[in-house]
Amino acid sequence: MLKDFKTFLLRGNVVDLAVGIVIGAAFGAVVKALVADLITPIIAAIIGKPDFSNLHFTIHKSVFFYGAFINELIAFVSIAAAVFFFVVQPVNALMARRKVELDPESETSPCTECLSEIPRLAKKCAFCGSPQTPGAAEPAPA
Repeated sequence: MLKDFKTFLLRGNVVDLAVGIVIGAAFGAVVKALVADLITPIIAAIIGKPDFSNLHFTIHKSVFFYGAFINELIAFVSIAAAVFFFVVQPVNALMARRKVELDPESETSPCTECLSEIPRLAKKCAFCGSPQTPGAAEPAPA
């Protein structure tokens, strides 16, 4: 049982997930500091309030601190923007560059209907059952 647990822990996706969580927490702390130390003061210079966490209103002796929510909302939007521009966009660009053309020497080709990989000489797709014409999914010669 200990061997199975060790195998589980050392599997690539578990280790990758753990690293991702640690890096994500550190990244979140950096962006939160950026928001607290740079972005919020810039907004405060425009609006006039240096810290939004003290903003509140009271209804029937219940106090609602909406300023803390504004601070967290700014931090969330900043983290989402940073992840999008510094992680998602570069990874998408990298994946687009690595996209490979269909190899004419390949043993398989995509199905014309469901795009699953089927043997090139197959007469019918095993996944969707559509009839296949050998060589129909190959790209036109240039």
